[in-house]
Amino acid sequence: MATTASTLLKSSFAGARLPAAPRAPSSVAVATPRAAGPICASASASSSTPPYDLTSFRFSPIKESIVAREMTRRYMTDMITHADTDVVIVGAGSAGLSCAYELSKDPSVSIAIVEQSVSPGGGAWLGGQLFSAMVVRKPAHRFLDELGVAYDEAEDYVVIKHAALFTSTIMSRLLARPNVKLFNAVAVEDLIVKQGRVGGVVTNWALVSMNHNTQSCMDPNVMEAKVVVSSCGHDGPFGATGVKRLQDIGMISAVPGMKALDMNTAEDEIVRLTREVVPGMIVTGMEVAEIDGAPRMVARRSAP
Repeated sequence: MATTASTLLKSSFAGARLPAAPRAPSSVAVATPRAAGPICASASASSSTPPYDLTSFRFSPIKESIVAREMTRRYMTDMITHADTDVVIVGAGSAGLSCAYELSKDPSVSIAIVEQSVSPGGGAWLGGQLFSAMVVRKPAHRFLDELGVAYDEAEDYVVIKHAALFTSTIMSRLLARPNVKLFNAVAVEDLIVKQGRVGGVVTNWALVSMNHNTQSCMDPNVMEAKVVVSSCGHDGPFGATGVKRLQDIGMISAVPGMKALDMNTAEDEIVRLTREVVPGMIVTGMEVAEIDGAPRMVARRSAP
């Protein structure tokens, strides 16, 4: 973990990208109808023969204890590995996932994503008012080209036919990287702060965290990190929890909350104001609007 906090900040939060493998320029990804392929990826496109005989299909035998050991061993190994990590990202919505995607291009950076919901993705599974489509303003469509997400193109924006295409694609690409671990169903209950600097997060199982008032005290666990990125979103008791905690402990003076909706102002402000708000902690996504009083925006995506 030789990467320093200052390097992370300068490379990913001051406008420059981390080193990435060169790739061929993307072609325009306008959505076009495509013939359905075989259900099994291993089936030959030119063959109508099933890859196996379904009438005699049987799973290989396995002991239940082997399943238990594999799940437990791998999860405990991940917890040990990320007890002291480079970056902890709190919140796996579109902002947190996009941040993790960019940072993890450097394979030397170890990243833990903590998401209290069983289902990561935040509000990015749907568009506004539970509609399907996601509208993305140019030039952020270049990020979709990089991910390989198809869209319909207009003059100043593009439309993904279902927001879940973006969310599922970025998650599948991100979580395949060996330097990234998603801890979903895990809540961040507090911050680690030493000598005026955020140095990690205090965690607990989400179900435990939700039931502190009905059960006896259940102590948490911790993750130390060089940098904590808070991308907890906005609105409600579970929104903007990072900056709310900073206010509670006196590290910032106020959380004024976001202003009324103004798309054209809001999206540029989110990009411009993403920054390290206190030593060791960066705020991104709609949580930025909560701490800076920037306008809110509807279900669109402007930038990774």
